[in-house]
Amino acid sequence: MTDTTDNGPGDNGPGKAYRNLDFLESASARALRILSEYIEPNSRFTHYKIDDTIIFFGSARILSREEAEAGLKAVKAEGGDVAQAERKLEMSRYYEDTRELARRLTEWSKGLEQEDRRFVVCSGGGPGIMEAANRGASEAKGLNVGLNISLPMEQNDNPYISRELNFEFHYFFMRKFWFAYLAKAVVVMPGGFGTLDELFELLTLVQTGKIRKHMPVVLFGSQYWSDVINLEALERYGTINAEDLELFFRTDSVDEAYDFVTEQLQSYALDIPGPRL
Repeated sequence: MTDTTDNGPGDNGPGKAYRNLDFLESASARALRILSEYIEPNSRFTHYKIDDTIIFFGSARILSREEAEAGLKAVKAEGGDVAQAERKLEMSRYYEDTRELARRLTEWSKGLEQEDRRFVVCSGGGPGIMEAANRGASEAKGLNVGLNISLPMEQNDNPYISRELNFEFHYFFMRKFWFAYLAKAVVVMPGGFGTLDELFELLTLVQTGKIRKHMPVVLFGSQYWSDVINLEALERYGTINAEDLELFFRTDSVDEAYDFVTEQLQSYALDIPGPRL
């Protein structure tokens, strides 16, 4: 005999609430949807023994060198904006630097004598810099995380995320929670509004002591960041303290970024286990 009570509401009588998609997608069930974006990711992180992460932020629009070179070649052959194509090629260095840094950090983390997986590369899961980070970790044969978000443009999960750790969030603030909660280090490559939002939120949490763990932050691309945000002006006008400028480390070198992150993690995080919910 068929158990029709598992069906949604209809002619067969009331259905179980947790099977009622109309209800689950309604405003009344918003709290349940938010809670699910907390509980379900945690169950996966626990299952795969992910203790903590190294976060990579950056633009979804930055191409790999191969794509940028192909684009420039096509523009020269078929006509188009050569200057823009050349700029994309120039910016592709950040894709390749991200890829290399993520690969090296993954190899380093895999070499640690830890039962759980420590300092796993994590990105926003999309294209561009996010893809480069997941790609580098994948090339080092390491598990890596993609915290994707449902957006009308630009945000499609890249093919290098570990399948078991590929997430898609509806709520930006729950996605940001998982970025901040698991992170033990952050690498910020050139990016747009989203990258700036993520950077300043983390800096605010560190500055105000809401994040109490030691959080090394790398701003990669000195000229880009100097052109885009004048952080020294904040101190000059008295809106931040001079020591707040020490909350991040600026560099253009993969070697320097790698040394800084690994030294900071070895000094401040290696003997401190990741969060347990």
